[in-house]
Amino acid sequence: MASISGAQSHLSEYEIWWRDHYNFLKGKGYKLRSRYSPDWVPSWTNTNKSDIDCEDGVRSPHYLLLDAQRTRDGARVLLKCIDVSRHPYEIEIGRYFSSFPLSQDPANHCVPIYDVLQVPTDNNLAIIVMPLLRDATDPYFDTIGEVVDCIQQLFEGLRFMHRHHVAHRDCMQLNILMDGNMFIDPWHASDQYMSEDFKRAARHRTRTHSPPRYYYIDFGISRKYEASNTNPLEEPIFGGDKEVPEFKEDNYRPRNPFPTDVWYLGHAIQETFLHRYSGVEFLNGLVSDMMHSDPTQRPNMDEIYSRFQVLRQGFSNWKLRSRVAHDEKRSLFNFLAHWARCIQYIVRGIPPTHTTVNL
Repeated sequence: MASISGAQSHLSEYEIWWRDHYNFLKGKGYKLRSRYSPDWVPSWTNTNKSDIDCEDGVRSPHYLLLDAQRTRDGARVLLKCIDVSRHPYEIEIGRYFSSFPLSQDPANHCVPIYDVLQVPTDNNLAIIVMPLLRDATDPYFDTIGEVVDCIQQLFEGLRFMHRHHVAHRDCMQLNILMDGNMFIDPWHASDQYMSEDFKRAARHRTRTHSPPRYYYIDFGISRKYEASNTNPLEEPIFGGDKEVPEFKEDNYRPRNPFPTDVWYLGHAIQETFLHRYSGVEFLNGLVSDMMHSDPTQRPNMDEIYSRFQVLRQGFSNWKLRSRVAHDEKRSLFNFLAHWARCIQYIVRGIPPTHTTVNL
């Protein structure tokens, strides 16, 4: 049997930090996976298995994030370690949207904050506890109705933030996630294509059958303003998306961050749908306006939301069930499988969308 000290040689430096806080987190009601236990012995020890084929052989893909299980109810959660001296508003804004009555508003698509833990060894570090979410672009979208439901929620969510005077400032594609409602198998947090036990690919249904809820995450550079401040100005700060036209023009001139949010979301929709799917051309005009090079010419989120309601109102149920084809899913087999599913959903009375027009 391999020694515990030998097992730790498999851990990266940042994983060792999580291992060293295993007992602290357990005492707070959050249990890390066996890989991060101080007593961990790799499951492939003295077997013919490779570490890459084992659940505890997969590293967490991000040094600040790690999944855990909430011990009181078994819920899967995500832990995020933040430096509050660098991101002083993240906890405040997260708690604001997680507080009553905002937390009960169906238009609120900000990731809920379940708990905030002060790291005992460093006063500048805190751990935010959130639900475990996953990449919103995987699995692929299948129908126009599924795209409409996603866009509806994203517009609704950013409009909600803006109506409460919060600019996200980094609402790029990677900061849009979804829950696991589609999934039959819980997925492995470090490899979302695999089941939690790493024995099979994580099985899932379509978004039409089991619609997910979409969320905005990461309020590290977000800001909240007074309602009276109708034109807040901030020095540009680059988020994950470096293509913002006004920042390229002059990255020192203070700007209103709300039109920049509109550009970020337009670009996320362009990257997710317009550059990768056929059948989504109905989004072109609105996304083009959202990505106008002049921030003052972009519609605000109230206008964008209203325009989208008018746009989707014109879609028949047949149109909503029509196929959108990802670049990697354009075979005859995929085409026939799509329509077989559609017929099945019609027979079973499953609607083509799960959001409603709100004029």
